[in-house]
Amino acid sequence: MSKRDYYEVLAVSRTATDQEIKSAYRRLAVQFHPDKNPNDAGAEEKFKEAAEAYSVLSNPEQRKRYDRFGHAGVSSGAAGAGSWGAPGFGGIEDILGDLFGFGDVFGGRGGQRRSSAQRGADLRYDLEITLEEAANGMTAQLRIPRLESCDTCKGSGAAAGSHAENCTTCAGTGQVRYQQGFFSVARTCHVCRGTGKVIKNPCPDCNGTGRVEREKQMEVKVPAGVETGSRLRVTGEGEAGAQGGATGDLYVVIHVAEHDQFERQGSNLYEAIPITFAQAALGADVMVNTLIDGEEKLKIPMGTQTGTVFRLRGKGMPALGGRGRGDLFVSVTLITPTTLTREQRRLLEQLAEVENKDLESKGLVDKVRDIFG
Repeated sequence: MSKRDYYEVLAVSRTATDQEIKSAYRRLAVQFHPDKNPNDAGAEEKFKEAAEAYSVLSNPEQRKRYDRFGHAGVSSGAAGAGSWGAPGFGGIEDILGDLFGFGDVFGGRGGQRRSSAQRGADLRYDLEITLEEAANGMTAQLRIPRLESCDTCKGSGAAAGSHAENCTTCAGTGQVRYQQGFFSVARTCHVCRGTGKVIKNPCPDCNGTGRVEREKQMEVKVPAGVETGSRLRVTGEGEAGAQGGATGDLYVVIHVAEHDQFERQGSNLYEAIPITFAQAALGADVMVNTLIDGEEKLKIPMGTQTGTVFRLRGKGMPALGGRGRGDLFVSVTLITPTTLTREQRRLLEQLAEVENKDLESKGLVDKVRDIFG
């Protein structure tokens, strides 16, 4: 039976780039791989055919000979295609390793045992603080539940007087080899999970895991200027690693509670204060609260309108790292009294009478201006 054209096998043109050839083979390898088509001789044959085509077309020298002489140019007498030692075939192993996670394909490379040491998990702690605490910084007292190394077995997982032994399923390699058709596949051992070791006599306190759950009390310093979403990393305060692996980290995520007086935008603060009609009309010095510095004097100019915003420089939130402070913006709101004393009513009536006369006078002036242009 004659062989099909390699370009036809991979469904690419004769001018296809190396990347197009690799992508075409990757697609066929996924489609026809024996693991996905068990007991399907037709799929296995197509998989072998695609592998042979790729082994030739992925190698520049072989591809040149094939383009010039066809299958005769890459036969077994001419560094034959289909030979697992042929140049460029390592690329097939790489692709299959990427696709299926094989440590050793076709027996071409020796698999490596996965290290039994595993890094501990990172932990997250959500900490809610007040705006005052965010402005001044504080020290938080935390209680963190986490996995710590077992004191009884020192993290080994084995009971006293025993130790981990080589896994008999994989002979301590961490991988089990399977033969499928014309090639062999090495996979992670399901018994030891790739570590190559098993514990036959587990520690009674940790059940062979090497770790136990405890609660850790600790202090964490929260710097001034943090805001909602800020993350503080505490190195080495996460969970203990397995089999001597490194300890994870703790991440403290900050949530700043809303304030009943101040609104925060970045490092700036905003607040609103009430003023009387007399203060707005005549001008006044009023005291305003700041978050950090106590009360500050604010000068209200004569004729201030409601909604006017004043800026107090450097009275806002500190920036992280001590890079200065933001500003405090104070908006004023004119308050209309709902109840009046007799004296207040008398004075306001006098004011209203004067204002009405002013309006009538202005009306007469406007009429004269209209008559004489």
